[in-house]
Amino acid sequence: MFQQRYFQKKYEPRVRKNEQIHAPKVRVIDNSGENLGILDIKEALEKAKEAGLDLIEITAKADPPVVRIMEYGKYLYQQGKKDKAGKKKQTTGETKGVRIGMTTFSHDLEVKAKMVDKFFKKGYKVKVELVMHGREKALGKIADKKIEEFLLTLKEKYKMEQEPKKYPRGLYFIISPQ
Repeated sequence: MFQQRYFQKKYEPRVRKNEQIHAPKVRVIDNSGENLGILDIKEALEKAKEAGLDLIEITAKADPPVVRIMEYGKYLYQQGKKDKAGKKKQTTGETKGVRIGMTTFSHDLEVKAKMVDKFFKKGYKVKVELVMHGREKALGKIADKKIEEFLLTLKEKYKMEQEPKKYPRGLYFIISPQ
């Protein structure tokens, strides 16, 4: 019996460079950022070789595609830095959680509010859950009063990201620093 082999897909680089660029005409930008206009691919490759650099495809979907004469390693380094900066901005949207109950007294609400204020200072959004048991779920007006009481104890200014919504355990809402 023969063992079935799985063929891997051919590795295609994320960015085309030099001879990998298939377009007949391209818009060329040199190393200093100056636009050299629309050239034949052969002319563009010659200019890149004269400068001792690579021809890198920046935007393939444009008509004609935009290429840049620069060092390939430098280009990858710059792209990596851009990706890291984008990821840093995404992580700031992390959400912390705080739970309060219908029977939580005012002092405990103040302690929870201090926690929320600390989260706000660190730049986090906060998901506040009002946990309700049994018949408490039918007491909507009292739940609204409890939420209002909690929000009044907050010292930091906040913005309501998501209005209170019901979920199986009670209500929740999301607030963020202003």
